[in-house]
Amino acid sequence: MKALRTKGGFSVRVDVRTAVVVTLLVLAALTAGVVLIGTGDFEIPAGDVVRTLLGQGDAGQEFIINELRLPRVLVGLLVGASLGLGGALFQSIARNPLGSPDVLGLGQGATAGALTMIVLFKGSAVEVAGGALVGGLVTGLAIYLLAWKRGVHGYRLVLVGIGVSAFTTAVNGYLLTKADFVDAARSVVWMTGSLNGRDWGQVWPLLALVAVLVPVVLVYGRPLRMLEMGDDVANALGIPVERTRFALLTASVLLTAAATAAAGPVSFVALTAPQLARRLTRSPGPNLMPSMFMGAALLIVADWASQRAFGADQLPVGVVTGVLGGGYLLWLLVTQRRAGRV
Repeated sequence: MKALRTKGGFSVRVDVRTAVVVTLLVLAALTAGVVLIGTGDFEIPAGDVVRTLLGQGDAGQEFIINELRLPRVLVGLLVGASLGLGGALFQSIARNPLGSPDVLGLGQGATAGALTMIVLFKGSAVEVAGGALVGGLVTGLAIYLLAWKRGVHGYRLVLVGIGVSAFTTAVNGYLLTKADFVDAARSVVWMTGSLNGRDWGQVWPLLALVAVLVPVVLVYGRPLRMLEMGDDVANALGIPVERTRFALLTASVLLTAAATAAAGPVSFVALTAPQLARRLTRSPGPNLMPSMFMGAALLIVADWASQRAFGADQLPVGVVTGVLGGGYLLWLLVTQRRAGRV
């Protein structure tokens, strides 16, 4: 930890290792994004991709990159960043590495909203995305209210979230049984989580939401660090505990629901990104920025793997993250049990 002082007398403490990790994660995400843009039936070298992004490519490359591939990559970066940041907030508030949106049912709640629009209302892509956003927000509010008992505490939040997740999973199963063949196929594709067919219409709303929420979350970084020490300590340090917790939970729900609305329920990124970031930085606290960029890098690399690692078969990105995240979850459960925490 180093203190940087300005001429005006202000000082800022900087964790050098965390700063290096964030820089490397940003570079990894951008590099993977450039490689992914060049991947496809019409391969484009990385140098040509960079030149085209800088406005120096030919007309054909500009169309392929700017209109077809760049929006998909930007959605992937934003979705991964939103899930990584949302997961870090949930895990910090719950003080539990399993307290992620995947486990607490926010993804399932957003799926229920999307399936309602697909099965019952034959909704368009925009209406399905709106249904997913509303479903995620309603689920988050339900978890908060059900977990409230003179405040919201970590383990109660996790247990209520697991119960809500089971309920919404049952609702989703019922909706699938009521769907005709076409709607059921469309629902299953959406439920897998995919970046296929994403365009600028998904980029701008998600970018605007991230641009608004990230500064708000960072402002609450110090109070969140105090919350991790317990409610009594936070109160003694002058932190308005419930107001802070509610604001951060709202931000996390919005980030997760918006990411799910844009790409479907991409599983396990919100669970794994904060833990991997914490292991890289070796720093206590919520690790908000490292988690955000770790999520972005993870999702872009997973999307590249879904297109290139299985030969001619291209899988939805949610399949890849599900396989990798499921293995990570098993490892996490084993280590937590050996440590006597579960």
